[in-house]
Amino acid sequence: MSRARSTDQGSRLGSTLSGIAVALGCVLFLGGFVWGALVYQPYTVPTGSMSPTIQAGQRVLAQRIEGDEVKRGDVVVFKEKDWGDLPMVKRVVAVGGDKITCCDADGRMTVNGKAIEEPYLPTSAGKAGTNFPPTTVPKGRIFLLGDDRAVSLDSSAHLEDAGNGAVPLSGVDARVEAIAWPMDGMLPEPSGFKDLPGGISEPGPLGLMLTAVVAGAVLVMGGAAYGPIAKRAGRRGKRPAARREPAGAR
Repeated sequence: MSRARSTDQGSRLGSTLSGIAVALGCVLFLGGFVWGALVYQPYTVPTGSMSPTIQAGQRVLAQRIEGDEVKRGDVVVFKEKDWGDLPMVKRVVAVGGDKITCCDADGRMTVNGKAIEEPYLPTSAGKAGTNFPPTTVPKGRIFLLGDDRAVSLDSSAHLEDAGNGAVPLSGVDARVEAIAWPMDGMLPEPSGFKDLPGGISEPGPLGLMLTAVVAGAVLVMGGAAYGPIAKRAGRRGKRPAARREPAGAR
């Protein structure tokens, strides 16, 4: 097989692989965005009640979930008509049947008698902040607090309302997973609730979606770059060999 023919076959194979890479990259890139749009919804947090975890004005990504998927420690987007019927963001600290109170001798909130460590709170000692009497959460409801409990208008401020300030599960729209802008990344794991029955929520598919988008972009750029690189290499390979003159020629 001549060198030229071998080069042509290699060029055709490279072009085919390049096309496959671009096509696969487009599927991963666009598929990741479409998947994300179906599973996640962006929200802008209007107040600082979740500070320092989420600051006022930050944009978050929240996974669409049903109310019965909520677990303790989740930061959720919800609506409660008695609180204004606007989307709000708070942390779930107790679910139906839990007995919750604040605070113990060390300033910690307790759930079913267990003191909860909350390193995400604004005070360096991790103290729960707002005091409230022992409260039992009705079935089918959740008890929600802001991380900045000194300023948050949450369940502790609505103890006289129906349900002892707890919000119906049907009011939950989504679970916040990451801060999208500025890009602060995933929310910290609420490990203080991990040992309670039911544990804590597993991360959603956001990481997998981002991996698909990045991999798709790399494949598209790599496949698209093959053509110019191959053409340049081909031109170099086809340069005529230097002409040799017979020995003794003048």
